[in-house]
Amino acid sequence: MRYCKFVLGVLMIGFLAGCASVHGYTRMEKRNNILTMKEAVLEQLYEIKPEAKEKVEESSGYAVFSNINMHLFLVSSGSGYGVVTNKVTGEETFMKMFSLGGGPGFGAKDFRAVVVFENESDLIHFAEGGWDFSGQADAAAKSKEKGASATGVRSFDSGITIYQLTEAGLLLHATLQGTKYYPYRELN
Repeated sequence: MRYCKFVLGVLMIGFLAGCASVHGYTRMEKRNNILTMKEAVLEQLYEIKPEAKEKVEESSGYAVFSNINMHLFLVSSGSGYGVVTNKVTGEETFMKMFSLGGGPGFGAKDFRAVVVFENESDLIHFAEGGWDFSGQADAAAKSKEKGASATGVRSFDSGITIYQLTEAGLLLHATLQGTKYYPYRELN
């Protein structure tokens, strides 16, 4: 019985995490929605953490993602989409992501992530479909502008800085997780 609950929980997390999808019917609408999200998230980040603007300006590039994360007991899963901007070449690569992790917790959150790359080789590896392994702890109780959240994220790659902005959710967890990033083929 215990294993059935575990399998059911993992399937539920996978199903709910799959809910993160780009709005729009056409390829152009989806691309424009992602680019609009990118600009809004950067503006919000710079308001909250003004020092992030300088970090992004001095970087080789950055990625902005919209994510949904679910955590049920010991399993965490998430999915999302975004765009990587290579500041050296000016190229933009539309991406998808999926994460899976473990650790104690329960809840869900809708958040935005900005990933800043110090060097172009890390950025290229990421844009071609890289992995990131990180540790994070979250406490969030937020709906639109009401509520609060506290997030600590640390990538195990020293050349990458990650900022998270919680949009909405109720979540308390601490996880170690791996995240797979890969090109969004139909949008590139």
